Amino acid sequence: MTGKTTEQTISVQEAIESRHSIRKFKQQPIDEQDLQNIFELVRLSPSAWNLQPWRFYVVTDDNLKNNLEEAAYGQKQVTSAPAVIVVTSDMEDILENIAETVHPGLSAEQKEEEVANLSAFFNGMTVEQRGQWALTQTNIAFGILMIAVQGYGYSSNPMLGFDQDKVRELLELPKHVQFAGILPIGTPDSEGYPHHRFDLKKIVKFH
Repeated sequence: MTGKTTEQTISVQEAIESRHSIRKFKQQPIDEQDLQNIFELVRLSPSAWNLQPWRFYVVTDDNLKNNLEEAAYGQKQVTSAPAVIVVTSDMEDILENIAETVHPGLSAEQKEEEVANLSAFFNGMTVEQRGQWALTQTNIAFGILMIAVQGYGYSSNPMLGFDQDKVRELLELPKHVQFAGILPIGTPDSEGYPHHRFDLKKIVKFH
């Protein structure tokens, strides 16, 4: 990937207010450094017990994007975008490497206790239950990813309309991996619809 690096980011407020779902992108690549910067921000996303179950697959290969478009029922934004990010969660990988999530500032005894407690808690769940738990954490990172993309001057379109089994096969992912969504990203070549959102009175209750 080549292209000009975005010189400056916009504020969080500007990123949220200006974000629209875009379905047509300019045919210009995303700078690799911009992608690195975006994911440096996304990796700071919070998660319960700091487990960080999210995994991101950045697809730029045209053939693979064509196959992803087919798996997404022909939605053209997949091949229009210069990059498509497949957002997943992998709780089984976390459990296999649970010690990596424990804060290094803890004592050896505290680390051992933390690993034992977490292992006991999650081993008491089924693989599906663990997967769903991890997916709720991954959705936090998904939201931050969209704002980071917007902040670096790009646009995106979160998607859940795709055949998960086909995408899993295309990326050679284990069966237990859960999908938070697909996110085509790039420089917009169209305008999204104006925001149509509920009034605060409908969604916020003060007590």
